[in-house]
Amino acid sequence: MAAGQERPARAEVLDHGTRVYTAPGAGFGSDALLLARFARPRPGDRALDLGSGCGIVALCWHDEGHRGPCTALELDAGASALCAAAVAAGGAELAHITPVCGDLRQFCAAGPDRGRYDFAACNPPYFTGGPRSPDPRRAAARHEQTCTLADVAACAARALRFGGRFALCQRPEALARVCAALCAAGLEPKRLAFVRHRPGAAPWLFLLEARRGGRPGLVLQPDILLAGGAALYGPARRPAPQEETP
Repeated sequence: MAAGQERPARAEVLDHGTRVYTAPGAGFGSDALLLARFARPRPGDRALDLGSGCGIVALCWHDEGHRGPCTALELDAGASALCAAAVAAGGAELAHITPVCGDLRQFCAAGPDRGRYDFAACNPPYFTGGPRSPDPRRAAARHEQTCTLADVAACAARALRFGGRFALCQRPEALARVCAALCAAGLEPKRLAFVRHRPGAAPWLFLLEARRGGRPGLVLQPDILLAGGAALYGPARRPAPQEETP
């Protein structure tokens, strides 16, 4: 268990052996895995995982072969410590990932960090209202109480170089709001895919990639279908992560 963690952690192992440490209130779901696989950093890209939680998206990128510099930014100290524990456990192989405990509302606000990233991604809070979990960690992760879509878009715009890419996932009912926030920040939506449990079912998630300073032109890509808890990209099935005792 990482230093400072008050609740027991467990390890899960991704497809190619990368460990991810989770704890109650600092886990991950299929939406994070889908986001990490929908849009990835290119070789050598300086990448940024916004609101990284336990670091699942950054660790998935590593598991799929990315070795460029990557910053995993997370407000919750406990979740950031889990990411740091996974990076430490990976030794030199994971040294290119830098966990940072910080607030995206102030990140890259000034100085040399502005415009230094080539690629960024975020799995943002989904809800603006409705019932909230009594667990403050879960409430912050699911509701826009510590950051809004506008905050996320503004941070990505500050962090990315001109032409840099930004990817996020959200619920379908928020699509118009997401596009409006991205465009207001100078991030042009370029690529969109809906996630469905099966053909013909209503989508429960969408994945969107935008480009800083990009020209208008949105491409709707084929649906991503879920079967047995795994994402199906065309004919290929990716197995779900396996649990391991830490």
